[in-house]
Amino acid sequence: MHELTKMAASPRPDLHVATDGEFAGWQTWIRDSFETHVGPFWHRLEADGGVRCAFRVEKKHLNGSGNVHGGCFMAFADYCLFAIGRHALNGKGVTVNFGCEFLDAGHEGELIECTGEVTRAGNSLIFLRGQMRCGERLLFTFSGTIKRAKWKSAPPPNA
Repeated sequence: MHELTKMAASPRPDLHVATDGEFAGWQTWIRDSFETHVGPFWHRLEADGGVRCAFRVEKKHLNGSGNVHGGCFMAFADYCLFAIGRHALNGKGVTVNFGCEFLDAGHEGELIECTGEVTRAGNSLIFLRGQMRCGERLLFTFSGTIKRAKWKSAPPPNA
């Protein structure tokens, strides 16, 4: 994991907090190998109770045209679904629906931030929406649905 993180004072061993640099005090999860590889993505609780997510665009996030790859925006948005919905979810879940609109390009060096909201939380499904921005520039909007899940034990490798 990122050398600037430590385990948070939390019962969640996969939740880390940056202790230095631009994202000092922000949180990230290390449970997802893909997000760890493509990120780092960060989130924090705002004073108003909302959640803000962010990442700094690096060369690895770019497509062949020099813009943030659409898959990177989508992976970040999926991360944001769980950060924004984590209190409503209060446990494990999986994304069962995701829709998005690409509105503008992100570029190397830019700070991409995301805010959003839970629009409805039922017994098994949580509905959310969000927006990504670079400053005042709206880049990407999305909505998604998380299903509360109970995990079965993972099968042994090569089973």
